Amino acid sequence: MNAQPRYFAPLARLLHWLMALMVIAMLFIGAGMAASVSERHEWLIHLHKPLGIAILALVIVRLVVRFSTRQPPLPTDLPLWQVLAAKASHWMLYGLMLVLPLLGWAMISAAGDPVMLSSSLQLPALVPANAQLFAVLRKAHGLLAYLLFLTVLLHLAAALFHGLIRRDGVLQSMTGTKD
Repeated sequence: MNAQPRYFAPLARLLHWLMALMVIAMLFIGAGMAASVSERHEWLIHLHKPLGIAILALVIVRLVVRFSTRQPPLPTDLPLWQVLAAKASHWMLYGLMLVLPLLGWAMISAAGDPVMLSSSLQLPALVPANAQLFAVLRKAHGLLAYLLFLTVLLHLAAALFHGLIRRDGVLQSMTGTKD
């Protein structure tokens, strides 16, 4: 009964792939917002806010699932630097998925704008309205979004490396497919 699992728990896999789609969508929506001053900008903002809050809620659920289930081990022949990089990148992803929505929420609060998830659901302000704080939070949100994009790309590259080159079962542990 103490054998290590070969696959992540089904709920962990579901959350992983759902959040992967949401985070990638969020990155494209954010890039579209930064590149647009048309009427499309307002539409993208109305997508960005509730999606960010959904990511925040799901990453909390995902962390609970991660700490309450057993994960498959990494291959024993993996070099130490790759083991450390894998662990660091996972915690970086979790941290960014927690921090970015909170920064966005605080940024909108600092702008003095309501944080609306729908036409009738408003979140409370995290910080008081303050133009200087807004500028700092906006810059931090943008920089960390770039860091998230880079981390996602590295994560994807590592998954493809394990799945296509090493063929060591790491990718299959998250897809739930047989080797």
